[in-house]
Amino acid sequence: MPDLASNMFEPIAGFPIKDKMMRYNIFVPRLYNFCKSLGFEPGRIMPSRAFCSDESQGYPIIMLTKHFGTFPFNHGQVGGIVAIDRHGPHAEHGQDLVIIQAGHVGYEPVSHVFGEYRRKQTEHFDSTPSCGKIHHVLDWYRNEYVFASSNIFLQHEAGNCFIKIDNQLLNDERNEGLLLHHKKLVELNAEGLHLPVRTLSTSKVYRMSETLQKNLQQAGWREEHDNIEIGKYLTPELFYFKRNCDDDLAGEDRLERNLIKFMPVIVTSPSPLLMAAQISTQIEFDRTFRSIVKEHSYQGKKLVFISGLNIDISPMEDNMFPITKFVPWAAYIQERDGSYKTMEQDELVNTLLAQSIENPDQIDLEEVIEKMSNAPEVKIDL
Repeated sequence: MPDLASNMFEPIAGFPIKDKMMRYNIFVPRLYNFCKSLGFEPGRIMPSRAFCSDESQGYPIIMLTKHFGTFPFNHGQVGGIVAIDRHGPHAEHGQDLVIIQAGHVGYEPVSHVFGEYRRKQTEHFDSTPSCGKIHHVLDWYRNEYVFASSNIFLQHEAGNCFIKIDNQLLNDERNEGLLLHHKKLVELNAEGLHLPVRTLSTSKVYRMSETLQKNLQQAGWREEHDNIEIGKYLTPELFYFKRNCDDDLAGEDRLERNLIKFMPVIVTSPSPLLMAAQISTQIEFDRTFRSIVKEHSYQGKKLVFISGLNIDISPMEDNMFPITKFVPWAAYIQERDGSYKTMEQDELVNTLLAQSIENPDQIDLEEVIEKMSNAPEVKIDL
């Protein structure tokens, strides 16, 4: 439908994923070589990852360990949220610093569906939602949307168009729920009031606004389609959500607070979990960038902060790990003298593509593990 609320689309505008994806075994050496090109010293770089806690994020962590030569610091909370209160400890652990933040979404290569991921450790190699945290957050909003789209009806009678709306949806004093932009749905009278033409036991009937009539007709609704649920025609500009989200320090509701403004677009999207992961990634980059600039412990340090999206392609039965692809979004580059710059997606992608995928500094994990296993016993004095 036309006239969509443009501010709803701001966060995802300019975040394409087509032709931007890099497999992790290629992305990480490129990132490492990019850091070296900035003067980062091999063996003195402390990477940090802000990933979700899902096991599907394990392979990216292995790649970071292999190419940077150390286990990455953990900056992440469930859903790919950045724990900005961990900046100080991270700064103490290395001379030169890297932070990789990524929300993630599963992808089923057989059905071509985003938001699903096959778990090898389940009884029947089950496909479950991924990211599960995002799925859990969206669940309440999707239920609210399903109720609303099933309890608003489009009617036509004697040449006039009407809309029947459930009484619950007419109550704007609710603290939580899906609320309607009534002026976009209902024709107002001369006093600017939306008065019903008919009051029923659990709903009210109104004359439909001319704008909605035109938009519905352009979207395919015809007046002969009488007394039908609004369904897919309940589009993002027609409603918004209210939800009590605690402003907690632990970040438990951070993901939901990132997304609530954009939930009308997310719940009506063909791939809600993909869109939610993209939006949260964009918001997390902006939020974390501002926290880094103000962080005293990062002063005098070289630092690269890069955000993007991890796409976890479900493994086949004979694969141990998923093929995880990274879609860069933006980067922040800081010099020791405090000067910095940001890199937008196209510049960042092109810069990474220009880097070699060969890394002479990478470690042989099997060799390292064997050496550790054969190391002399160290007695711990108590």
